[in-house]
Amino acid sequence: MKINPFLHSHFLGYVNHVSPSFIKIHFPSSILMKSFFHNSEILKGGLVGNYVVIEGEDKGFLCKLLEVTLPEKERLELSEKTFSTKEFHPTGRLEVLLSFDLFNPLNIEKGVNSLPLIGSKVFICSSEFLSTHFKKFGVKTEDLETSPTIKLGNLIYDKNVPVHLSLQSLFARHCAVVGTTGGGKSYTISKFVEGIIDSNSKAIIIDPTGEYSDFDISPKVESSKFITDSYFPYQNLTINDLFVLFRPSGQVQQPMLLDAIKSLKLAKCLLNDPTYNLVFNEEENYLFSIKGKNVQVTKGLLVKNENEISPFNNAVFKYKEIIEDFSQNDFDITLLHKQISNECYFSNEVKWSGRDTRNYGNATSLIIRINNIISNDKYAGMFGFNKPTSLNIIEKIDSFIANSDKNILRISFEDVPYDFQAREILANALGKYLLYRSRTLVFREKPLVLFVDEAHQFLNKKVKDEYFESTELSAFDSIAKESRKYGLFLCLATQMPRDIPIGTLSQMGTFVTHRLINHYDKEAISSACSTANKETLSFLPSLGSGEAIIMGVDFPMPLSIRIDLPSIEPIFKTPKF
Repeated sequence: MKINPFLHSHFLGYVNHVSPSFIKIHFPSSILMKSFFHNSEILKGGLVGNYVVIEGEDKGFLCKLLEVTLPEKERLELSEKTFSTKEFHPTGRLEVLLSFDLFNPLNIEKGVNSLPLIGSKVFICSSEFLSTHFKKFGVKTEDLETSPTIKLGNLIYDKNVPVHLSLQSLFARHCAVVGTTGGGKSYTISKFVEGIIDSNSKAIIIDPTGEYSDFDISPKVESSKFITDSYFPYQNLTINDLFVLFRPSGQVQQPMLLDAIKSLKLAKCLLNDPTYNLVFNEEENYLFSIKGKNVQVTKGLLVKNENEISPFNNAVFKYKEIIEDFSQNDFDITLLHKQISNECYFSNEVKWSGRDTRNYGNATSLIIRINNIISNDKYAGMFGFNKPTSLNIIEKIDSFIANSDKNILRISFEDVPYDFQAREILANALGKYLLYRSRTLVFREKPLVLFVDEAHQFLNKKVKDEYFESTELSAFDSIAKESRKYGLFLCLATQMPRDIPIGTLSQMGTFVTHRLINHYDKEAISSACSTANKETLSFLPSLGSGEAIIMGVDFPMPLSIRIDLPSIEPIFKTPKF
């Protein structure tokens, strides 16, 4: 069915000024401003912010009306009586959003390669014409029939226009949902989750507060709460993660911790390797013969005092690949504080002998810190330090990926403590594991969206104190930069976009921007999103709760919409006094 966007009953005025940044129009009569009929309904709420179309010679142009003014000489004569009885000639300023084929209006062009001529007619844009376009954003023509869509809401300035957007346009280049507290971010995420379920797609939600727990009633949703239901195995933490957790000082404690980890990894290799000649075994005291010399392991600890160095070095060389692979740390972490004590001995070229009291004194604070963390029930339950009774979250993620009957996996952080950077380390470890899985191409056929709520808690983080500065926790930054081609897509939600690394923010192809007031937050969005020009950003402070401006790489024009209420609402509404 052919749609005519230029209806005589919608006529508004004529173009009288054309520039690369904006277009001016004039209204032949102020009578046209009193009421405009739009699909047989009076257009309410004023003209500013509404969409209009311009009829060019071979192209049509979709524009947004930014302001309406009266000429200076007519302003002084304006009153309630004269406006009804006298002719005025208002002018308006338009922003050109996109162009389309005049003879096939559904064929829209990305970008504006030409501008209308002086004297071109301007019309109020019909809701039918607008709503037809939205589904096509970010979708190739041949994929229109099969690409799943979400009905997010309706246009703010014309509530008759529903907004259906494809999952491809929203998530295929990563997505960021931003806005001040109370702006409606959680409701938007809930709508996204509903769309994922309805389209039989896959998503994992990192839920810091348990806000989305009501989704657990859906048979399509699986959930897991850290400490209570699941743990992240510490063996899958990298050496940098362990350094962040235990915070060794760089001068003495850091190399000592590294040596202790190497020793415990070697002890485990020796105990599990049947090829070594076990020469003595009494009450968990083992001697392993290596080239005629012994390495001693007692109760899981590698003993250095009064033992020779050369057999130790030979054993380390044999298991070099395992011991020096710090992306995997398979050792008994409950013995770590004791092994550090075992490292504090003097060494000569032949053997270790005699307690190094200076090093042991320097290591005391690290030994106490490690012992406190490992013996803490919360941390033990979070990383599986002791024999865990809950489920391994990595196994749960792999099971979810393989299960075609489940669409959502909600991972709750509500019981995870805030100290020792535990939340950041845990989220970063999850991100790294999902990035690793994406590199195996498991998401190429069935893409996965990773939702990170309250993203400012997890991104742009590193631990600093007077002794030690760790490397940045950069898993989500890596996902944003490289995982799109693998089918792993990131959706961040935050009230402080300025706290997200600019490198990560610049990779976001879609922005759902709720009310933003802070200058630095608006600048962060402006610098990261090419379509977020100053005119669009000027509407951000005036947005109401649940209203948002959607803009992005796959959106030929920014959309100002009111998000529909989700059928399952987040549980943390603003408390009432």
